[in-house]
Amino acid sequence: MRRHLALVALLALSLALAGCATPYINDSYRSVAQDSRAQFLIIHYTAIDFPKSMQVLTQGGRVSSHYLVRDDPPEIYRLVDENRRSWHAGVSSWQGHTQLNASSIGIEIVNLGYTRNADGSRAWQDYPPGQIEAVVALVKKIVKEHDIKPDRIVGHNEIAPSRKQDPGPKFPWKRLADEGLIIWPDAKLVAEKLPVFEQLVPDVLWFQDKLIKHGYALATTGLMDELTKNALTAFQMKYRPAKHDAELDAETAAILEVLTTPK
Repeated sequence: MRRHLALVALLALSLALAGCATPYINDSYRSVAQDSRAQFLIIHYTAIDFPKSMQVLTQGGRVSSHYLVRDDPPEIYRLVDENRRSWHAGVSSWQGHTQLNASSIGIEIVNLGYTRNADGSRAWQDYPPGQIEAVVALVKKIVKEHDIKPDRIVGHNEIAPSRKQDPGPKFPWKRLADEGLIIWPDAKLVAEKLPVFEQLVPDVLWFQDKLIKHGYALATTGLMDELTKNALTAFQMKYRPAKHDAELDAETAAILEVLTTPK
């Protein structure tokens, strides 16, 4: 009887182990209909120093990023594997795509953002050259491995203009453009368009329509609402960082026209 019970127990154990065994998967075929999970690359600044940045991004709870780029010394830390989702974008939208955490790679850069001057204006912090070299190398690596399109490498303030200002006007987007990583308005074409817009600056509705075509999530209200101001500021921070006051001016119109006109 005992022997019989032992055999029954052994058989049950064998069946249980068989049920838990890893199934054989034939891995000899690949579909051509596929691409990377990562469709967007989002650039951030941390607004805090390196020790606090590392603590928040690794132990802070509901916030993380795939990479953190230190300022001094310039060093790249991988905090989340690229094949996993990190929580860096929040409520976000670009080119009609929303909730970008699921389809993006996030790079956080240690930078304090800005402090306040005595008159209340913002004093933006520079990015050290060595840190930017590290960021450029990292962006090149990610773009090569995931084939991310140039118009999908954006700042946090572009995908969430009502909430965010990073990476701010000091981030050298033109450097990424010179490396062929992002789109950039042709200076000659902008100069050709400028006299036309100097004669008559377009109205708010025109700017809203162009900003939407470029990628921002806006409503064409024809009103200079807060979201439109924030989107316009983010656009100017990237393409004309010397003057980002959300004013409807001829230069901003010329840049928008060039960027949204098919070549």
